[in-house]
Amino acid sequence: MTHARPGEYGAAFKYVLLLPAVLWVVAFTFAPLIFVIRYSFANYVLGMGITGYVGLQNYADVLASDRFWHSIIVTAIYVAVSVPVEVVLGFIAAWLVNLGAPWARGFRTIIGMPLFTMEVAIGYLGVTLFSSQGGLVTALLGLGGIEVPWLSTPSGGIAAAILLDIWRWTSFVFIIVLAGLSSISSDLYDAAILDARNHWQVMWRLGIPLAWPVTTIAILLRTIECLKVFAIPYALTTGGPGTSTEVFSAMDYLTTVQFFNFGQGSAMGIIFLIIVSALITVFFKQMRKRLG
Repeated sequence: MTHARPGEYGAAFKYVLLLPAVLWVVAFTFAPLIFVIRYSFANYVLGMGITGYVGLQNYADVLASDRFWHSIIVTAIYVAVSVPVEVVLGFIAAWLVNLGAPWARGFRTIIGMPLFTMEVAIGYLGVTLFSSQGGLVTALLGLGGIEVPWLSTPSGGIAAAILLDIWRWTSFVFIIVLAGLSSISSDLYDAAILDARNHWQVMWRLGIPLAWPVTTIAILLRTIECLKVFAIPYALTTGGPGTSTEVFSAMDYLTTVQFFNFGQGSAMGIIFLIIVSALITVFFKQMRKRLG
């Protein structure tokens, strides 16, 4: 009679622990992706299913759509402004807290509060803040003689959505960067402050280089999440005026769910997935070069 070695039980137990995660990924990532790829080549009618295959026609229609490319541009602007500002503000806040500022403990609680608020709630809150009829932000700017048509113009609408996004997600970058800065030895800080004029030079010469790996993770996660943005701009402006502030996720949602064009909606998702995958690949290559 043969007996199993203790190591064999450990190896089997690891696979047992991994099984729920694997099943989750297969059920909610790979399986839906396979269906989306299939629908992108078909004419899908709600209640009837696939009525025929149209080849690359859905892709051709999407690529020829001005509305599709406009939503890509709006999303790119949203990401290009939101993510850098969030990273800069989050890093500076983390640096000041890590220095042991007297207000640091209360600040950690305050800055983290928006992160636990639903995005759709923040979007609707923005409607009251930026409304031209008694909105708080509009009223405060009005005291200084500044009038900004936040929700009635394309530039004002996207700017308001970006401000709300920055308010919510800066704390996310703050938490990640603070963890990285906290892991730096205090001896390095003490040595660096002797050669620097102030703490800002220490941040530039020591903090940023040593915290760059975790900052890179924050940039990557925020970029991916920001590319999928939906709730804040949609709740704030519903893509208006017209479709001027319509991000990609909102347009894809309307195409698929409201207009029941599952074929084109699926094709949009696949094209966008390819674009994002290419951007992330370039990002990783650049980060590998920078990190050595």
